[in-house]
Amino acid sequence: MNGSSKSSSRLANLTNLLKGANCDDSTKGKFESSKRKKVIFILLLVVLLAVVAIFVLGVGAVYVPFSETLKIFGHSLFPNYIDGPSVNYYTPIIYTYRAPRVIVGILAGVSLAVAGAAMQSILRNPLVCPFTLGLSSAASCGAAVAIVLGPTIFGSVYYTYINLWGTSITIGWIFMVIVAFAFGLISVAILLSLTSKRMVGQSTLILTGVVIGYLFSALLSYLKYASDETALKDITLWLLGGMWGASWSAVIILIPIVIVGVLFLESYAVDLNTLSSGDDVAKNLGVNVKKLRTKILIISALVTSACMAFTGIIGFIGLMAPHICRMIIGNDNRYLIPASALLGALILISSDAIARVILAPNDLPVGIIMYAIGGVFFLLLVKKMSGGYES
Repeated sequence: MNGSSKSSSRLANLTNLLKGANCDDSTKGKFESSKRKKVIFILLLVVLLAVVAIFVLGVGAVYVPFSETLKIFGHSLFPNYIDGPSVNYYTPIIYTYRAPRVIVGILAGVSLAVAGAAMQSILRNPLVCPFTLGLSSAASCGAAVAIVLGPTIFGSVYYTYINLWGTSITIGWIFMVIVAFAFGLISVAILLSLTSKRMVGQSTLILTGVVIGYLFSALLSYLKYASDETALKDITLWLLGGMWGASWSAVIILIPIVIVGVLFLESYAVDLNTLSSGDDVAKNLGVNVKKLRTKILIISALVTSACMAFTGIIGFIGLMAPHICRMIIGNDNRYLIPASALLGALILISSDAIARVILAPNDLPVGIIMYAIGGVFFLLLVKKMSGGYES
């Protein structure tokens, strides 16, 4: 029986127990009301993300009105019924440059938020996320290694194109994702070595993330020192975090990775809920805690590393989105994971839109904005916390 089937079986057992209990109408009404609230919140996020995504497509050095953006998509879908935009060059700006940027932003926001929600549940620590545990630093370090060593290892093959669905993808992009994931796994291995036998405290876990970040920062510093001018510029941009790597090639690479990763994490939502009561309770309910923790961390590393290969280090989304969603809909991972994914995407594309206009016509790295917003959020979260996890 696979993990998804086991999760469904446990959910059915819990549901049967609930039905068999002497629950009064008031309790059932509260349960249905809570469920309805969660579903409505997720649907609102879907609508809000769609509206914001269309709006930010028009944001930049050349402003494209919201109505014109709608005309571009409407004319593409129904050319006989909807007129095209009033300005011809709006279409290539949207389709060639901004659409892949927004899509990559959505995919990266989804990945970071979902990974953060899953890691917080699996490690039972409200302060962990890919950024605070050093996973983002590790993945970006792997991307930097690929930038520096890729041309040396592969030679001219590194720049060879593969045509896929009408889009050209270089061997270098694929190599970068693979190396970023490999380095992400190294950071996961360090975490697993600390959490395989017992649940460590908040301070120890966060300190471990800081140490992991320092280790990979040391390697990054050496790569910057040993790199030529071109590679040094690429590495510096990666460390700042931005959407300069966004392209239709990146979209094609990321979509299957992100979709599979998110669906996998969602399939273990019930087990993650069970684990919130403690390792012993989860084991008594049939959950293989060690195996589950390993799977979740590896998949989190995969989706995070793949996106970091194209965006560089973008911090705190995996911390902010799950916490905001928890305050609104609670801790049920069946709803928390998709809600966090949508909110994470919304936060990132909104921040990227701000980055495009704040110093227009130049782009400010979105990582800088996320450092400022996320840093304040992290400090407020630490101040607000009063317990609930081992310290």
